[in-house]
Amino acid sequence: MGSPADKVAIGLIQMSCAPEPRLNLDKAIAKIEEAARRGAQIVCTQELFGAHYPCQTEDPKFFDLAEPIPGPTTEALGAVAKARKIIIVASIFERRAAGVYYNAAAVIDEAGKIVGRYRKMHIPDDPRYYEKFYFAPGDLDFAAHPTSRGPVGVLVCWDQWFPEAARLTAMAGAQILFYPTAIGWWHGEPETVRPKQQDAWETIQRSHAIANGVFVAAVNRVGVEGELEFWGDSFVADPFGEVIARASTTGEETLVVECDLAKIEEVRRNWPFLRDRRIDAYADLTRRFRS
Repeated sequence: MGSPADKVAIGLIQMSCAPEPRLNLDKAIAKIEEAARRGAQIVCTQELFGAHYPCQTEDPKFFDLAEPIPGPTTEALGAVAKARKIIIVASIFERRAAGVYYNAAAVIDEAGKIVGRYRKMHIPDDPRYYEKFYFAPGDLDFAAHPTSRGPVGVLVCWDQWFPEAARLTAMAGAQILFYPTAIGWWHGEPETVRPKQQDAWETIQRSHAIANGVFVAAVNRVGVEGELEFWGDSFVADPFGEVIARASTTGEETLVVECDLAKIEEVRRNWPFLRDRRIDAYADLTRRFRS
């Protein structure tokens, strides 16, 4: 395996949220600092950690939760990143202009500067996940953001279900794919369906790790908000698809996980999926359907 220089410790902040944004920011900062004390070098928040998940209803008042990037949250987290000499991946309800909003994420380096930004590309419109009412589709492409700990990719929640997003981000050079997430069960769903949904959610992300030979870190929120019960279960999968760390399904937890980036080379040499791709035969992937 790799040398100490190949190893990076990542922190995942799985937490419950209060209705008051200031309480959530204060809690997130406290947990980020805890992760830093435990050795985390890159710390990622869950999706839209600044408030209760707003998209269970279509209500214009929730646009008031949005803020610019850079803005108050990135400034506060930038100060923490600079003080603790860590990298922070933060999920933010972004206000770009009047009436133009994104489900976004910012990558903040050890100097407190924003070195990367992502806007969620795939926007769901399901019961209690009415995100199309709030968010425009992302326009910043699938990128690898350079950091002192290696290039990282950020995708957001619904992006988890699309292998194209993981592939393109890995092809850009990302060694770790972070997925800030807010996924849970509706109170009226049958108990028999719940474990199947959760298993599918984990399986698709582990498949991204395997297919691309990268680390995948999914950080979900936890707790009951309105009619949704968020299932936590934040985890990290290595390039072989093995889950190397997992959080609780019911409570708050801060994971700090060491990732040996040398394993990317090792796995890709034995499973050369990127080498064997038939890029000459994939043109129709740009079509909606083949028929």
